[in-house]
Amino acid sequence: MIEFKNVSKVYPNGVQALSDIDLTIDDGEFVAIIGRSGAGKSTLIRTINKMHNISSGTLTVNGHDVSALSGKDLRAFRRNIGMIFQSFNLVERTTAMNNVLSAFVPDMSPLNAMIGNFPEAMKLKALESLDSVDILEKAYTRADQLSGGQKQRVALARTLATNPSIILADEPVASLDPITAKQVMDYFKKVNNDGITILLNIHHVELALEYATRVLGIQNGRIVYDGPANKVNGDVLNAIYGDTMEFGHVEA
Repeated sequence: MIEFKNVSKVYPNGVQALSDIDLTIDDGEFVAIIGRSGAGKSTLIRTINKMHNISSGTLTVNGHDVSALSGKDLRAFRRNIGMIFQSFNLVERTTAMNNVLSAFVPDMSPLNAMIGNFPEAMKLKALESLDSVDILEKAYTRADQLSGGQKQRVALARTLATNPSIILADEPVASLDPITAKQVMDYFKKVNNDGITILLNIHHVELALEYATRVLGIQNGRIVYDGPANKVNGDVLNAIYGDTMEFGHVEA
């Protein structure tokens, strides 16, 4: 469970990114966050694994007070939370397999990590993770030879390798064409069906409504909509985006 209680975030330059967020996300939910650029979507996601510190309030994840975590406790906490980025964050000059294996580096001795001496159990888990997103045949292909959609599937496999209970995705399909974006979203849905909580920041409203069961709408650091995806209509979108828009064709 993820629980925000009166959480605010103010950046050093004075920008108020989040204001008095009260929010509970239960285990196994698929939640999409929508809103204009700069509304606070990425900040909200990145406070959950303490990539960004909150300024006030309380944020609890799986029973842990996130603000109190540091050092090895924070590293252990993050092992249970996967993170997917728009830019894939792969090492381009090595294989898909090696990119997935990199997820295990924090569990290894510095020497074994440096020389790439991964135990067989880790190698098998990496292959299983690639297979789970249907890209096993590219295991020994260099990342720079993969398409954008394939790279994002490798990034998802890398996250799955550590058996997370939560996956955070920050605009994971923003750089993909519409057909490939839907294919990648299919894998997020598959992962969610396996019981993993998905919290996904996305600017394609159509995809948010198609794949998520719950939608959060953020405007100026505040949640202005929190409800089922099938209840989002033109009035809701106007409240989130602030302008009159044609429903179903919003990308912001």
